[in-house]
Amino acid sequence: MADHLHESVRAGRGIVAAPHHLAVEAGRAVLEEGGNALEATLAAAAAIAVVYPHMTQIGGDGFWLIRDPKGRVGYIEATGYAGAKATQAFYRDRGHDVIPPRGPLAALTVPGQIGGWQLALETAAALGGRMPMRRLLEAAIGHARAGVPVSASQHRLTQEKRAELAPVPGFAETFLDAEGKVPEPGARLRFERLADTLEHLGRAGFDDYYRGDVGREIAADLERAGSPVTREDLTAYRALRREPLKLKLANMELWASPPPTQGLATLIILGVFERLGVAAPEGFAHLHGLIEATKRAFLIRDRVVTDFDHLTRDPAAFLTPAALAREAAAIEPRQAAPWPHPARRGDTVWLGATDQSGITVSYIQSIYWEFGAGLVLPATGVLMQNRGTSFSLDPRARNPLMPGRRPFHTLNPGMAQLADGRVVAYGTMGGEGQPQTNAAVVSRYAMFGVPLGEAVARPRWVLGRTWGSDLVNLRVEGAIDSAVAEALERAGHDVEVLPDAYSDMMGHAGAVVLHPEGAGVEGTHDPRADGGAAGV
Repeated sequence: MADHLHESVRAGRGIVAAPHHLAVEAGRAVLEEGGNALEATLAAAAAIAVVYPHMTQIGGDGFWLIRDPKGRVGYIEATGYAGAKATQAFYRDRGHDVIPPRGPLAALTVPGQIGGWQLALETAAALGGRMPMRRLLEAAIGHARAGVPVSASQHRLTQEKRAELAPVPGFAETFLDAEGKVPEPGARLRFERLADTLEHLGRAGFDDYYRGDVGREIAADLERAGSPVTREDLTAYRALRREPLKLKLANMELWASPPPTQGLATLIILGVFERLGVAAPEGFAHLHGLIEATKRAFLIRDRVVTDFDHLTRDPAAFLTPAALAREAAAIEPRQAAPWPHPARRGDTVWLGATDQSGITVSYIQSIYWEFGAGLVLPATGVLMQNRGTSFSLDPRARNPLMPGRRPFHTLNPGMAQLADGRVVAYGTMGGEGQPQTNAAVVSRYAMFGVPLGEAVARPRWVLGRTWGSDLVNLRVEGAIDSAVAEALERAGHDVEVLPDAYSDMMGHAGAVVLHPEGAGVEGTHDPRADGGAAGV
């Protein structure tokens, strides 16, 4: 990434942003043919599940925030639950004190993502969408059949994780070359079974993934591999509509995904930060304020966030003016609070789209770690997530493993409406970094008036473990002002300045904006990723 200004893309009718250029093009083409923003997001989501398989595929989970033309914001939770056989005894009997992070035993939750696509498709139709489902899957199927050029990040992560993933059933055949080597960047990988599956779903409907031929094949392959997910688990699964979390600040209203995601953390960070009275971006006060607000938010998150059906506290109770003021008062303006705290990891893609009708979408989907469980099912080509490894085998834990329970999710799409009428959909990948990056982007753009492209591209930081790292200190990109980094260190932050000016360790963020009164749309995606934004 260069040091120069990173400009956003402006358009008249609609725009889509994603972390891979082929997914961007799939969504843009749908907009050009008259599809709405939700249909464009579905096309981009399907395409990216093929072209960015180390980050997302069709064996993962997803979360949607959807704003309709009347300004109502809806939420779709598409996260699967632990399988019927996924008991603590199941793992203990096999000699495990923790859930294995890779392989069939890591594939212990139903993939919810396709159920979310189904509800999103129904919503798109209710909002006037007329695109046939087969058209929305067209780019994904075409790329899977013709072959996908291996991206630099896929090459690097395959190289890094090869030793642990190569023995997992299906991985080597799918993601290594004929000699068992890591494909070079630009080499083409074909996914014929995945193409067949997507083509079948295009004809039979997304429901078939759970209750039809595809579901039967998935279940049979999971059983043969030794996964605790059963055919009955798939048959019973449905994605859900819930009310999003909401927060009103002085100059904007914010929406976020409720538990089991960490959307609560994003809202707490921004709510606490607003009360610190910081006057300008990028200085010590801005970074220190957001970092300290992050610590307050993570402590609450780790006490509260679990499966929605198992909550013991109302998340909204932590978003009241009194609660946020209490947290802000606990922050020392020149002194870092003690850290580290246990951190969470995860890999993800965020996609966003908006159109002139007023439909705006913030969507995030994931297989959790890079390549998920690593388990590729032979009949369908589905790569299974390992999201269930975030469960604990300690029955006293906040998120203990039990059949039917949904795991904790780092994923959290965001949406905001500013006082002047602008609607912003935003999000990122990056585990612990997601709420922090969301807060950095929103504070820059919505509180300090930084241009959209710059708000995403400017140097970032992350506290705690994130994509590709097990460290829990405060890492800052090399491009951050050295005087600010030194001031953070003097305040007691455990600062590590990264050797790279810009690093994809900071996640891949993006945003789209619907401007009011026919002033068009705008979008940007992180120059740290392989994508961008395009409109019509």
